[in-house]
Amino acid sequence: MNESATRPAPVHSDLELTVSIDGRTWRADVSRASDVSIPLRFDAPQPTFFGAEPARATPLVAGDFIGDVKRGGSVNCSRYSLTPHCNGTHTECLGHVTHESVSVRSVAPRAPIVGVLLSVTPESYESTAERGGTTGRDGDRLITLESLRAAAARAHLPCSGGALIIRTLPNDASKCVRNYDAGPMPPYLSAEATEWMVSLKVEHLIVDLPSLDRAADQGQLTAHRIFWGMAAGSTDAHTATRAHATVTEFAFIDSSLPDGLYLVNLQVAPFEADAAPSRPILYPLLRT
Repeated sequence: MNESATRPAPVHSDLELTVSIDGRTWRADVSRASDVSIPLRFDAPQPTFFGAEPARATPLVAGDFIGDVKRGGSVNCSRYSLTPHCNGTHTECLGHVTHESVSVRSVAPRAPIVGVLLSVTPESYESTAERGGTTGRDGDRLITLESLRAAAARAHLPCSGGALIIRTLPNDASKCVRNYDAGPMPPYLSAEATEWMVSLKVEHLIVDLPSLDRAADQGQLTAHRIFWGMAAGSTDAHTATRAHATVTEFAFIDSSLPDGLYLVNLQVAPFEADAAPSRPILYPLLRT
């Protein structure tokens, strides 16, 4: 007897997504999804930034119960301790800098969005007239308007209302476990570069940096405030003209992904907080 003949035929589901951009139709290649988040490995090598404690996992202990099968527990059940802003890929909203509590869950996009990936080499602070606040100094590295324009000339400009994904060069997997408190100051965005993104109506910014701004900038957060449409030093959420915008930091974009257009599925943990761990998924957009 042919055993395979008794089995039901597998059901194949071919999912196709198309996107219209400036009158042209693009197809999302869902078979080539790329996760550009950094896996958060508790109690293991992970990114370090701003002196935050490493993310940790501790088995739950309640009476005779212990949430660790290796120690005789019936199930694994752990408590997790983390600082979303400092321990890995996260998405944040303007509540990061305001007196008012604003939840990233309320502004995170629910539908896929079109985005463009650009690779840039940060420029030395002393070689450019662009600035990112008043605390920069020689030796810093800036993501400049000039470098973004040059990268955009080799790819497609961000569409209105979409996402911009910035990959800094050189790019290697050490970013997934790098200690950003040691060594040189991490690169950061110039004010001019951020204003350019706002002029293009970029609503969701994804970077492979620990912060848009200089790590030690006396609390100015110049790029953050520009991106959210806030005046310098403002902490009033009601004055923001771009309260819907989100910033995703600590991504890692593999070098195998070419610059160009993608469909972005920005998956954000449903935290009622200014920031939450996130998992951006990129699907290449191909012309039909």
